[in-house]
Amino acid sequence: MASASALLPRDFEWGFATAAYQIEGGVNEGGRGKSIWDTFCHLEPSRTKNANGDVACDHYHRFEQDFDLLGQYGAGAYRFSIAWSRIIPLGGRNDPVNEEGIRFYNQLIDSLLARGITPWVTLYHWDLPQALHDRYGGWLDVDEVQKDFEHYARVCFERFGDRVCNWITLNEPWIQAVYGYATGGNAPGRSSTNKQSTDGDTTTEPWIVGKALIMSHARAVALYNKEFRHTQRGVIGVSLNGDYFEPWDAEDPQDAEASERRMEFHIGWFANPIFLAKDYPTCMRKQLGDRLPEFTPDDFSLLAQAECDFYGMNYYTAQFAKHGTGEAPLTDVLGNVEELQHDKQGTPVGKESGLHWLRSCPDLFRKHLTRIYKLYGKPIYITENGCPCPGEDKMVKEEAVNDPYRIQYFQDHLDAICKSIEDGSVIKGYFAWSLLDNLEWSDGFGPRFGVTYTDYVTLERTPKKSALLLKDIIAKRQGPLSNGTH
Repeated sequence: MASASALLPRDFEWGFATAAYQIEGGVNEGGRGKSIWDTFCHLEPSRTKNANGDVACDHYHRFEQDFDLLGQYGAGAYRFSIAWSRIIPLGGRNDPVNEEGIRFYNQLIDSLLARGITPWVTLYHWDLPQALHDRYGGWLDVDEVQKDFEHYARVCFERFGDRVCNWITLNEPWIQAVYGYATGGNAPGRSSTNKQSTDGDTTTEPWIVGKALIMSHARAVALYNKEFRHTQRGVIGVSLNGDYFEPWDAEDPQDAEASERRMEFHIGWFANPIFLAKDYPTCMRKQLGDRLPEFTPDDFSLLAQAECDFYGMNYYTAQFAKHGTGEAPLTDVLGNVEELQHDKQGTPVGKESGLHWLRSCPDLFRKHLTRIYKLYGKPIYITENGCPCPGEDKMVKEEAVNDPYRIQYFQDHLDAICKSIEDGSVIKGYFAWSLLDNLEWSDGFGPRFGVTYTDYVTLERTPKKSALLLKDIIAKRQGPLSNGTH
């Protein structure tokens, strides 16, 4: 456990997180339009292990039950996403608003507030309206999509901002850009290197999409700052993912450079423009050349107007980086590095979880938090953190609800937060991923990240031990005073 001098602030905000497509279901109900994930999940042959979000966890009909669980777990906050196509089925700024969708999210928000739970709303968690993708290519049209996203954000601020004071514009834009438009593993599945993809250009599209996401975020934040902040008195930020990287060979300066370069390609790509109103990292310009879109003076002006209140961090694991030899291929999106889970001596980066890519690395989480705070200087909210236990995907309910690996993961990562606070970081909150076992995107209904066991046949929910213990785990680490304010 962390030392007595390294404690969470007394007003530390915590709860659980979800995403609309992963839990809601009700895809053809309440006037909802189709999203790119609806299309992607129904491709033949399947790209998602024959799983889809048509029903998912049926949260659309069971949200009261799910919010009762939040109360049972002692959560003070809940992070969820709004499905863009449930609000504006066709997505565009000149398309009709769906009042049934507005009514659904009003019910969610009011239900949370009635329980004393603070809503944290993510505007975009990967589910672009399919109509926008069909109309002009969606995120591939930088100018059009940012205008439509701004309009969608405006509708949400106008309709929900009297009760929602915590906004996240985008969830993990890196995943949307790279998995959606480089590897093709996520919707809309575009890639020139994936044999299952029929369309796409991995050498150019992820970088175009990256700029579209950055400028869409900037438009939404600038709009909030100009027209809504004064009356609604809320906060707004973005959630960025990114592993922490250590050198594969601790003695090799090239691997040290590769570690930093990998984090620049992963995090700096979005964080430098969003939080510093600066150009992309120099290493990206050097490798990608004119494939990386330029920011215009007007773009930089908008970025400067779009000052965020916090840095939302989605963190799961860490890796080792080994420098690439020779020139990076045109399809490289990593920064000409090799990602490894063991160092040169064969030492693993952390303990194995229930997924091959996720190892528990709390000491490196501390380094990650401290690095991000020093670089960008914004209060940090951990907007996702969690894991599946080893073998959990093959366990029956009675086994899965006993989750000591997850409990230890939470304990160790909360201790790392305390230690980063001791380093000088301002860390204001923590959202465990996820409230429910749910549709894990292209992994289907395999990995179980939830603190609640979901029976995907009966849709019965059963609390796991970690859900009931998280309140105590956090309380034991809280001090008497806040370590900073907005």
